[in-house]
Amino acid sequence: MSIGVFDSGIGGLTVFKSISENFPEANIYYIGDTARVPYGNKSAETIIRYSLELSNFLIKNFNVDLLVIACNSASSYAFETVKKYTNIPVIDVITAGVLNAISKTKNKKIGVIGTQATIRSKSYEKKIKDIGKDYQVFSKACPLFVPLVEEGRIKGNITRLIIKDYLDDIVNEGIDTLILGCTHYPLLKDEIKNLYPDLNIVDSTDIIPQFIKNQNINLKENGERRIFITDESPSFYVLKDLLIPDLDIEKVELSEICTL
Repeated sequence: MSIGVFDSGIGGLTVFKSISENFPEANIYYIGDTARVPYGNKSAETIIRYSLELSNFLIKNFNVDLLVIACNSASSYAFETVKKYTNIPVIDVITAGVLNAISKTKNKKIGVIGTQATIRSKSYEKKIKDIGKDYQVFSKACPLFVPLVEEGRIKGNITRLIIKDYLDDIVNEGIDTLILGCTHYPLLKDEIKNLYPDLNIVDSTDIIPQFIKNQNINLKENGERRIFITDESPSFYVLKDLLIPDLDIEKVELSEICTL
C-alpha cells in the first residue's frame, strides 16, 4: 500500500517529511507542480483541473491507496472533486487544521493565515462556523511568507519584522489559536512562537499522520520515496535540502500530466 502527496509547488515537502517520519515502511510519492505554481492566484476551475491531473498521475503510475492534498489552495477548491473522482481516501490539510484548532482554543477566537487564494476562499472560516456559530475567525493573507521560506530566510530580524507586520493585528483581536494555513508556514513556526509565546500554533503537518492512521490501511511496503517536479525550481532544491537532503528529485514533463 502506498501514499500519494501533491502540492502546487514546494511547501508540501513539510507534509511529505512528516508522513515519511511517521510511516517509515510506507511507499510515498510526491509531486510538486512547479511549472504552474502558484495556485493561489488561479481560478477555482483551474485549481480543480490541476489537482485532478496530479491525482491521476499518482494513481496511474503508482497505484496509490490514499491521497494527501498538501496544498491549502487545492484543499480549498478541489478537495470534494478529487474525493469524488478518485474513489480512494483523500485527506486535506484544511480539515485537519480546523479540527485541531477547535480542540485547542479556549476562548473560541481563532486566527487563520494563508495565501491570498486560501483566505479569499474562506474555507477555514466556513468549516469552523459549520462546527459552531459562536467561534470567531480572524483571517490574514501573508503573501511574503512564501518567498521568505523559499529563500531560506526562516529566522532573523527581517523575518521577525514581516511576521509582526502581518500578525499583530489579528493577535490584538485576542486570538488564542493560530492556524498556519499554508504548508510553507511551518518553517516559520519557531519565530512565530518566539514572538507570540501564548498562542496555540496549529500546524497541519503534525496532524496529517493521525488522519492517515485513522484510515486503517496497511501501509507496510518497502519504504520507497520518490519526489517529482514539473519544472526546474531552484527554490524547490533549497527547501528539499533543508528538509530531506538525502532524496533525489525527478522531473516529469507536463505533457505526461495534462490529460484533462
